Formats: sequence, structure tokens, C-alpha cells
Amino acid sequence: MKIPKMLNHYTKLPKSIYILFFARMVNSMGAFVYPFLTIYLTKTLSLDEGEAGFIVMLAVTAHLPGLLVGGRLADWLGRKKILLLFQGLAAICLIPCAFLNNPFLIPRLLILSAFFHGAAQPASTAMTTDLTNPGNRKAAFSLLYLGGNIGFAVGPLIAGFLYNNYLMWIFLGDAGTTFASLTLVYLFVKETLPSKEEIEESFKLENNYGRAEKGNLWQVLWKRPALLLFTLISLIYSFVYSQMSFSIPIQVVELFGDKGPKIFGVIMTTNALVVSCLTIIIISLTHKIKPVLNVALAGVLYAIGFGMIFFITGLPWFLFSTVIWSIGEILVTTNTNVYIANHTPMSHRGRFNAVIPVVMGAGFALGPLISGDYIREYGIKNVWPMIFFLSLAATLFMYILYLSGKKKENKNIT
Repeated sequence: MKIPKMLNHYTKLPKSIYILFFARMVNSMGAFVYPFLTIYLTKTLSLDEGEAGFIVMLAVTAHLPGLLVGGRLADWLGRKKILLLFQGLAAICLIPCAFLNNPFLIPRLLILSAFFHGAAQPASTAMTTDLTNPGNRKAAFSLLYLGGNIGFAVGPLIAGFLYNNYLMWIFLGDAGTTFASLTLVYLFVKETLPSKEEIEESFKLENNYGRAEKGNLWQVLWKRPALLLFTLISLIYSFVYSQMSFSIPIQVVELFGDKGPKIFGVIMTTNALVVSCLTIIIISLTHKIKPVLNVALAGVLYAIGFGMIFFITGLPWFLFSTVIWSIGEILVTTNTNVYIANHTPMSHRGRFNAVIPVVMGAGFALGPLISGDYIREYGIKNVWPMIFFLSLAATLFMYILYLSGKKKENKNIT
């Protein structure tokens, strides 16, 4: 397969998508804090695994009400305003952390930053959905995902080397790159909130999931049972994936001691390099496959990639494992966004992109909390068989949802 053919999906996207791509890349280059949060809490602030898990859980939980607030405001005030406001506030909260060494204040500032970051997310996703259509949506979301991971390929590696000697720059660098990315959005991306006329016109469309709907969020969501089930199954996927930033850093510190932060940085950089180098290839190979089936396939890759960590004691196999679950991440992230976008009415895009990630985010919130207690009781190594079987269960449920949707399509044809 020729590379130019692979790139055809990305050549005719709206100009604003390319600006968002560069903004996402710049912001991700400075995403120093949260990938190292577990190590920071346990190694620098000297908290045990259970306490660290509780604080990470609170940070993820704070992200969730932020999503709800931001989603409602994005449908009311506009995508661009909400993105600039709350992402900027999230960065401001990181600045004092550079100058403090207070185990009481720093976790609270990080939790507040997570709230603001969550409030910005629905506006960003709704903006991308507004700018695209079902024909180019997968390409747009995968391009933004690629931009983020090009940045992540650099960010954690830099943070890993800064950690021991220049810790304050982890916080300042994260905040600075956020402001740089927001400047690009402010200057070059227009507001995308649909007008009243566009919403009224969409009511005339038939058999179109993007058509505007009348009613509150829950009434409209209840009319889309497949999307609701997809969201609940995805909760398991997010629980599994949360181990990337919680259980893996604990294991590498246990295995490699003081070298743990640097090795974790190498693992995260490997993850970012895989998704940066393979996203275009994976999307090209799977673009004709239904998003829900791609997500089911990702569950198998999660089971293998995370499950094999039970047997790993050296860095090479850690990196091999990372390659496998990173390919699963590509499939989950790009296809989940597309599935949600294609099943969301234009009148509720902000709110749908708030409440659905809240349900999915429960997995990220529960992952560190449950895993932290599990590790304290049974040891870090024994968390991986549990993750293996959860991944297989999620795969089975997602495949059943795919078969149900296929059966419904065939029934509609006949």
C-alpha cells in the first residue's frame, strides 16, 4: 500500500481541523504532569499506593463534573469560548505547584486543574464534530489523535529527564505549552456552534442521527439504546486502560528503583511513537470496518498487551507489551469518538460529549482506587490477570453489540 494513498483521507479536511491538529500537538508536547502523577505522589510526596490511588481517583472524579458543566455551556455559549476559558484555567492551576512542596495544597490544585480540563473537553470534541461530516469524521478525529501523540512522543521523555533535577519545569512547561496551543485556537479557529437556522433545518432530515432533537439530554439519549450500551461497555475499557498511568508506573518503580521514572518515560514515549507512526496505517487498514467492531478488536489487544505484564521483568518485553496495547489504544480512541459523533444530534453535541465521557470516565476513576487497594492486598504483579479477563469480557460484550446492530441493519434492508 502506497503512503500517498494512506494520506488521501487527510487531504481534504477543513482548515480549522489542521489548526486544531497543531494546537493539540503543541499542548501534548508539554503534557508533563499527569503521566507522572502516580510517581510524583508516591516518590516525591511520599504517599503510599492506596493514598496515591485515592488522589488520582479524586482527580479523575473532578474531571467528570467539569465535563457536565462544560458540555452544557458549550451548547449554550459556544465551543470556542468555553475551550479557551477552561483550558486556560487548568493551566493556571499548575503554576503554583512549581513553587510549592506541600502535600496538602498540591493535590488540591491538581484536582482543580483536572476539573477545568474536563470542562474544556466537550467543547473541543463538539467543535471537531461541528467541522466534519460522517464521511470525513474518522480522518479528522484520527488526525487530532495523531497530533496529540506526536506531542506525547516528546513530552514524557523530556519530563522523565526533568523529574529528578528540574521538577518545577514539569509544571511550568505543562502550563506554558497549554497557553501556546490556546493562542493558535484563539487566532485561527472560528466559533462552530450551530445557528438556530441550522438546527431548525436539520429537523427536516430523516433517518439521520445528526438531526437536532427536542427534549432534554436523557430523553434524547434514551432514544439511542445502542449508544447507551456502547457507553456502558466502554466503561470497562477505560478501567483497563487506566492501568497505563497507575499500575505500570508502580511496577516499573518496584522493578527498577530510582531508574523507574526514566524507564516509565521511555515506556510512555514508546506508546506515543507507536500511535504516532501507526495511526495512519491502522486507520487505512480498518477504515471500512464498523467502529464498534474495531473497538471489539482493541479489547483483544488490551488483553494480550496488559495481561502479559504479569510475566515481564525486563525493559524489552515492557516495550513489546506497550506496542500491543498501544495499537489497541489507536482503535479505541479513534473509533469511539467516531461512533459517538455519528450518533449525536447537533442540538446536543456539547452535552452528549459531556455525559458519555462521564460514564466512561467512571472506569478511569475506579481503576486507580480499586487497583490501589488490590495491589496493597495482593501485590502489583497480580493485578494483571484481573485486567486480562476484564478485557476479554469487554471484547465479548462489544462484539455482541456489533452483531445486534448488524442484525438491525439487515432487517431494515429487507
